[in-house]
Amino acid sequence: MQSTIRTVMRDARTWAVLLTLTMTAGAIDMSATRTAEANAAGVTAAAAVDVSGTAAANAKKQLKAMSDYMAAQKAFSFDYDTYLEVVSKEDQKLGLASSGTIAVNRPDKVRATRAGGFANIEFVFDGKTVTMLGKNKNAYAQADATGTIDQMVDVMRDKYHRPVPGADLLMSNIYDQLMPEVTDAKDLGSGVISGVECDHLAFRTKDVDWEIWVAQGSQPYPCRYVITSTQVNGAPQYTIDLSAWKAGTEVASDRFSLEAPAGARKLNAGDLRDFDELPAIFAMNKDSRGN
Repeated sequence: MQSTIRTVMRDARTWAVLLTLTMTAGAIDMSATRTAEANAAGVTAAAAVDVSGTAAANAKKQLKAMSDYMAAQKAFSFDYDTYLEVVSKEDQKLGLASSGTIAVNRPDKVRATRAGGFANIEFVFDGKTVTMLGKNKNAYAQADATGTIDQMVDVMRDKYHRPVPGADLLMSNIYDQLMPEVTDAKDLGSGVISGVECDHLAFRTKDVDWEIWVAQGSQPYPCRYVITSTQVNGAPQYTIDLSAWKAGTEVASDRFSLEAPAGARKLNAGDLRDFDELPAIFAMNKDSRGN
C-alpha cells in the first residue's frame, strides 16, 4: 500500500489532485518545541538532538501509541484546514488554503467535504461505492470500491489515481503505513496547535521530511501533519490541521449517502482523476536534478 507521502511526491500532478479532495502537510509552528527553546538559549539544534537514539525511540513509540489509539476508534470526526504550497511558472512559491470535515465509521464508511477558493467537494464511501460531487460544477462521479477503508484507498490510488482525503490518518494501522521508508526519527518535545498541547515528532525519508503533532493525554489524535518535499525545487509543503476532534460516538448512517442534485452531470469513473484541477497559473517545477 502506498502512503500519501510517497504518492504526493511522485509527480507534480499529485500535488494538484491532493488539493482538490484535500486532506492528508505550510508554515510550521516551532515556537514551543524544545529545539526552538534550545536555539533561543544559544544552543545549536544539533546539540538539542539526543544522539543516544532515545529521541528516535521516543518518536517511534509515540507514533505507535497514536496509531493504536486511532485504530481503536470505531467512529470519529473532525474539522480540518489545509495549506498547500505550489511553485508558479515564475518560480514563485504560493499557498492555497481550504477547509473541510471528515467523518468515519470503521471499517467501511467515510464522508469528507472540502471548500476552497475554486472548488466545493463532497466525497462519500459507503462500503461499496465512492461518490464524489463537485458542487461548484454541478457534476458527480462514482466508482465501485467494495471493502474496507484501507481497500478503498488502494483502489482509488491504484486504479483511479485519486488520493483519498486524509488517507494516511484514516488507515487501520497508521504506523505501518508511514514508517517503512523512514530513515530518521526525532522527538522534538512539545508544541501547541490551536490551544492543544502536543508531542512534536519529526521523520525523514529519502524524498520527503514529515512531521506530526500528536495531542497529549488520553486521546492522542493527530493535530497537525506536515509533508515537505526535499526533492522538489522550493521544498513545497502540504499541511493539514485537525480540530473539533470527536471520537466514540457512531456517526449517523445517513451521513454516508450522497444524492446528486437535480440536473447534476454524471461523469465516468475514469474522470475522477480529472475531477477538479488547479488554476492554470500553478505548476510544479522540477529541480536541477530532474526530480
